[in-house]
Amino acid sequence: MSLTSLAPEYIRAIAPYQPGKPVSELAREMGLNPADIVKLASNENPLGMGPKARAAVEQEIAELARYPDGNGFELKAKIAQKFSVELNQIVLGNGSNDVLELISHAFLQAGDSAVYSEYAFAVYPLATQAMGATGICVKAVDYGHDLDAMRAAITATTKIVWIANPNNPTGTLARPGDLIEFLELCPKNVIVVLDEAYTEFLPAAKRSDSIAWLKQFPNLIVVRTFSKAYGLAGLRVGFALASSDIIDMLNRVRQAFNVNSLAQAAACAALDDLEFLQASVRVNNEGMQQITDALRRLDLGFIESSGNFVTFHCGDAKMLNQFMLERGVIVRPLAGYGMANSLRVSIGLPAENARFIEVLEEAMA
Repeated sequence: MSLTSLAPEYIRAIAPYQPGKPVSELAREMGLNPADIVKLASNENPLGMGPKARAAVEQEIAELARYPDGNGFELKAKIAQKFSVELNQIVLGNGSNDVLELISHAFLQAGDSAVYSEYAFAVYPLATQAMGATGICVKAVDYGHDLDAMRAAITATTKIVWIANPNNPTGTLARPGDLIEFLELCPKNVIVVLDEAYTEFLPAAKRSDSIAWLKQFPNLIVVRTFSKAYGLAGLRVGFALASSDIIDMLNRVRQAFNVNSLAQAAACAALDDLEFLQASVRVNNEGMQQITDALRRLDLGFIESSGNFVTFHCGDAKMLNQFMLERGVIVRPLAGYGMANSLRVSIGLPAENARFIEVLEEAMA
């Protein structure tokens, strides 16, 4: 008898999340110089870590023999001040992925269901299935969330609706008015998770005032991350804002010390580094223009994106992806999202974008 049979069937049926290929792995596989590889697969900040966050990490290293603050008081205080919420409305996570899993652990069990959109972030079905709950996948419209259809898909067993805004991997954006209408019409006993990992890249005119909505909708959870615009992906720190009752439940399933000392210190400093955040957004806007101009020139269709990446359609995406890997350019295949003829490219520095475009032009020649 295989010991795997001891795991529940719904665990054995999970297809693990596939992250972007690391530079070191591609270098080994292809015999390439790591310094020559361009990684545009994981929506990372091409500027790296901001100077204030870096200085905070260097200072914190001396204290690594001690456990981190298990309650994350200093970071929570910074978040509370920035977003005008109470400390008991905040939970910290080992990246926003951890927060999403905390939500599923706290509120889902076998017999429950959760609603999410076609082409939405892969963690939503994984977090749902890991609890033995049933995922209800609602067909997308123009690669984006069909909020009316998602609301109609809610059943008596539904505990959670997952919404990514902007959405990964498509970059689509739901309008604030549509989100408010969804919240108003959604059953009050269904938790709505608004995952805003890429919200910092949005211009103010397109950004939802989602945190202010918490006062009106006690079933709303807003999830944010420091992995994208703040450049702290390797340190893994995210957070959720919600009613104190919801946060209390999340803290009951949260692992002790789930956010390490370096991550807490860096995130505190990152919140104070407005100059770096503005530079990150500027580089992203310019790089988005650089890449989408090239896609138009090459007559390759793409999805207009509100994130720090763009998904483009290219026919034989598997072949194109391999072609790029052999030349040291890492992008993200999307077959696992049901988009076998598309690839997603993260926005990099100008030279990295130019290398991607150069290889893409070579492939299209």
